[in-house]
Amino acid sequence: MAIVKMNLVRAAGNLSRLDRFIEACYNSGEFQPENAVEYLSRSMGFSELREENTFAPVIQKIEELAKLLGVTLKAQPVSFEEISNTPDAGKVSAFEQEVARIYAERKELTDQLEACDKGIEQFSHFESLDVDLGELFACEFIKIRFGHFPKDSYYKLLAYDENPYLFFVPCSNTQTEYWGAYFAPQSKVEEIDRIFSLLYFERIHLPGGAGSIAEIIKNLENNEAIIKEQIARLDGEIGSYWQENSGEITALYSHFKKLDELFNIRSFAAYKRNQFYFVCWMPAAYIGKLKSNLAGLDDINVEIGQSEKKNADTPVKIRNSLFVRPFEFFVTMYGMPSYGGADITAFVALTYTVIFGMMFGDLGQGLVLGAAGYLMWRFKGMALGKVLVLCGASSMFFGFIFGSVFGYENLLDPVYRAMGLASKPLPVMESVNAILFFAICIGIALVTLSMAIHVYDSMKKKLFGEALFSNNGLAGIVFYLAGVSEVYAFMSGRSLIPPAAALACLSAGGLCIFFKDFLIAKIDRREASERASPGEFVMQNIFEMLEHVLAYFSNTLSFLRVGAFVLVHAGMMMVVFSLANEGRNIVVVILGNALVIVLEGLLTGIQTLRLEFYEMFSHFLEGEGRPFRSVNPSFKSAKKQLELK
Repeated sequence: MAIVKMNLVRAAGNLSRLDRFIEACYNSGEFQPENAVEYLSRSMGFSELREENTFAPVIQKIEELAKLLGVTLKAQPVSFEEISNTPDAGKVSAFEQEVARIYAERKELTDQLEACDKGIEQFSHFESLDVDLGELFACEFIKIRFGHFPKDSYYKLLAYDENPYLFFVPCSNTQTEYWGAYFAPQSKVEEIDRIFSLLYFERIHLPGGAGSIAEIIKNLENNEAIIKEQIARLDGEIGSYWQENSGEITALYSHFKKLDELFNIRSFAAYKRNQFYFVCWMPAAYIGKLKSNLAGLDDINVEIGQSEKKNADTPVKIRNSLFVRPFEFFVTMYGMPSYGGADITAFVALTYTVIFGMMFGDLGQGLVLGAAGYLMWRFKGMALGKVLVLCGASSMFFGFIFGSVFGYENLLDPVYRAMGLASKPLPVMESVNAILFFAICIGIALVTLSMAIHVYDSMKKKLFGEALFSNNGLAGIVFYLAGVSEVYAFMSGRSLIPPAAALACLSAGGLCIFFKDFLIAKIDRREASERASPGEFVMQNIFEMLEHVLAYFSNTLSFLRVGAFVLVHAGMMMVVFSLANEGRNIVVVILGNALVIVLEGLLTGIQTLRLEFYEMFSHFLEGEGRPFRSVNPSFKSAKKQLELK
């Protein structure tokens, strides 16, 4: 569990050999290319390597054609030996022509199918009109209009009974509309159209046809069946074409994808005439392999630095065990630790799991939560699922301590008696003061441990002044613990340490924190803050001391929420069992448990994360590091590196 050591690799050589150097890096393992121009002086005359990417349009075209075929392409590993052979772009054109032909034919059929569907839907409203539609449209002196209008408009037709030229035939109706046709002499059609427009009549232009409307619908349905058969035939042709050519198409796609990937890596290089300069970061574990791969490239000058400077510019890669790895998500969410500092993922994994388990202590509900997390991880690939598995196990442990199984408080009594215990180890509702006191003790321990991590982190970075005199350093620890001792003595009347020693620690720690800017600047050779007059200096540091004291106080009291959630969880289950008639209504018990698991599980997760971020991370994690973003070694010659990952 540590931050991986990085090496800065710098290479220079003939531009024609750039691909060979990138190949050596790929064959060695993970690496992160950097913008090489930023590592050179402008006076050197190097500029960014800008080339036209001719591969991206081809890749886009292949992906679009594959989408038309309804298939998903997946690039296969390609070696540098294979990538040196330029693929035949004519094969892509042939692929495009064949797919375009099939797709055009299929689109024509689907358009016809849509037209048939639309025609059937339109004609179905007028199916009761048992006349030959062809004869109606052939009338020379009579015009016919098909359409629909609101029911209110249909009743308003009564007002036009005296008009001998207005004749409407209803064919069907819904709850809101009437569908039908009206007839009018050709000489009066404009007048009749105007009347029906006032009645909100919406005209429908039916496609032409011979025979009755019922016969036309039947013909359209027959046409639909024929078209669907033709579409099915084309789909079979598409499937056969893909089956015959999938290997070649996938090979072309993989080839161009790797050429595009190589192009993107080349864009990080700098060049001057026919010379290149390339910079990348590589984990120290791969440097030996890189040196062996560079053995045959004597014409490329390579310099490998040990990256001894603990600066934020060095990318950070965290390496953790299987248990701790899921919690990297929380660390990176807050901010990456700086290179050369301490990896606190294990601290987060332990504290988050334990605190969550205490706040959500129930043996049965913890089992459900862990099972849900396993399913999320196993079937959805969600990293959060692994976190829930561990939190569920912790909840089960504390649920056993509290004696709670889905809210049943006496279910484990036989188990306790078999273990030689008179009752459950910690009855929650009978130990309110003890639980709250224990929560405060946890807060004191974790705040102190957080400051100790800051001391360790500062020592690793050789920031000895920060480690000794900052409010989160050794002086802060002494001041904080002495203050805790004095508060405990005031509240209980008993001293943890002699009052004189506590006063001395408070005074010494307070003075160190008061003058921390001056002391840290001297020891760590930092630039001190702007000089101020003695009065301004005193006032500024008095307010800073008050801020630090309030921060210590609020950080500690925030852990009361741990005990509060223990009590809230027990109280919510008491409410559930009260509604369930002391557990006799099993349906209410199940629904209540489900609600508590979802609602309180979410709240507990958020509150635990808040404690991590605001009460612990704020003491030691600055979040100034940048993550190591590796170029994925997906070439065939890098399979071993994939296994290492």
